[in-house]
Amino acid sequence: MKKLFNLLNNKKMSKKVPNREKNFNSLSGNKLKEYYSSDKKSDKYNIDPGTFPYTRGIHKNMYRGKLWTMRQFSGFSTPEKTNERYKYLLNNGQTGLSVAYDMPTLMGYDPDHELSSGEVGVCGVNVASLDDMETLFEGIDLEKISVSQTINGPAIILFAFYVALAKKNGIDISSLRGTLQNDAVKEYIAQKEFIFPPKPSIKLVVDVIEFCSENMPLYSPVSISGYHIREAGSTAAQELAFTLNSGFTYIEAALERGLKIDDFAPRLSFFFNSHMDFFEEIGKYRAARRIWAHKLKNEYGAKSENSLKLKFHTQTAGCSLTAQQPENNIVRTAYEAMSAVLGGTNSLHTNSLDETLALPSEKAAKIALRTQQILAHETGVPNVADPLGGSWYVEEITDRIEDEANEYFKAIKNLGGTVIAIEDGYFQKKIGESASIYQESIDSNERIIVGLNDFVDKDEKLEIEILKISQEAQDIQEEKIKRLREKRNNALLNKKMKKLRNACENNLNLVPCLVEVAEHGGTVGEIVELMKSVYGEWEESFGI
Repeated sequence: MKKLFNLLNNKKMSKKVPNREKNFNSLSGNKLKEYYSSDKKSDKYNIDPGTFPYTRGIHKNMYRGKLWTMRQFSGFSTPEKTNERYKYLLNNGQTGLSVAYDMPTLMGYDPDHELSSGEVGVCGVNVASLDDMETLFEGIDLEKISVSQTINGPAIILFAFYVALAKKNGIDISSLRGTLQNDAVKEYIAQKEFIFPPKPSIKLVVDVIEFCSENMPLYSPVSISGYHIREAGSTAAQELAFTLNSGFTYIEAALERGLKIDDFAPRLSFFFNSHMDFFEEIGKYRAARRIWAHKLKNEYGAKSENSLKLKFHTQTAGCSLTAQQPENNIVRTAYEAMSAVLGGTNSLHTNSLDETLALPSEKAAKIALRTQQILAHETGVPNVADPLGGSWYVEEITDRIEDEANEYFKAIKNLGGTVIAIEDGYFQKKIGESASIYQESIDSNERIIVGLNDFVDKDEKLEIEILKISQEAQDIQEEKIKRLREKRNNALLNKKMKKLRNACENNLNLVPCLVEVAEHGGTVGEIVELMKSVYGEWEESFGI
């Protein structure tokens, strides 16, 4: 398997992606180059796309070779309902799937747990067992569709369900493509959907990295996420610094495990926010690629070109959307999507206009997808790689954000590293300060948000369709899990659960055991409770 990985990593992936069979001329018929650069060799910004340190993009021809993956984040109610939505989006031109799980699944509770009451299927799809995972992807060819899963605390469990599903369907798991968010550190910094303490959580992330490096060379075992850090109120530089720092934390843990940098680094991916400050966001993405390339090469000794190329998914900023005049959110999303593409994103989700009010309706989800398609096929933006490269303004922003990020790296190191910084509340304090400053600028009208604190419609009436999740979703999922517990072989499952406990206690890779537990009917809640009994639970205590 490692021979296959190295072949993909060092040969196939390093070749130039051929241009798509499209017309890349301007609307007026002018022939455009793949990219533009300075004639002055002394110009420090005179670097070509696809060239180290990849500030201008990881491929010379960028979107001429391959458009970004249009991966709309979606999931609601039951696996059956979400399966219908996935097929609807795929039939309308979506090119990848991205699973949104509900709060019980994210926190590791089964649908019949008392804390799940009223939350099943509300903010995403409920998945509690391999049976649910099978229903979620019924009729969808997992060998052809790249699937992203946005889950962190119990990510290794849902990953095991996915692997078990592929095996059940006779799919060679080495052919699976997709991404598991699996970013434990981000949860302590921003989103707060943590379960276990930081150290065992980082260990679980490395378990998936190790398993994928040995068995699934096309799969990204972690999507290191800045999105929720930005949503919590960070600045662009903080988002970038704290996210890349999480990536370096996983690298160091994987190297300590004994993994080789070029065996896993090419499959590490990132997930960034695209906010409303158009040019700052572009500079952020460019700085991210440059920092990553230098760190991987100079500090971690990566030799493979593909290890040095930072790949990332982008989602437009949910926190920029307003409940007031929600149609304005279509415009906000379009601008944010364009900055992500100008910054060289590899994958993109565009938010729907109604997401401040509810989960996206079918119509709103289609508008969001059409926004990407118009950007891809009508604007001409993808015709040239890094068209803003060489702009004095954009280059200055790129340099500034890189410098700010490096200062944060120093501060984290001086504190004693990522885990100690989490325990001391460093990240949370910095984000809180930035969020407060931003909110004060809105409250004082120093910063205008159209429809919110200026250009307000006093007699506004909400006239858009809202998706509502009924109690039926909870009833269905509770009945399913009841039937599962009745039909499965509990004696055999208990043996698999004991094997899993032994793996937890002896610091073994949990993925193989979790796959077996999934195959024998183990549920998310049952597995998490066992793991809690070994690893413990995490509660924030700083400042108390």
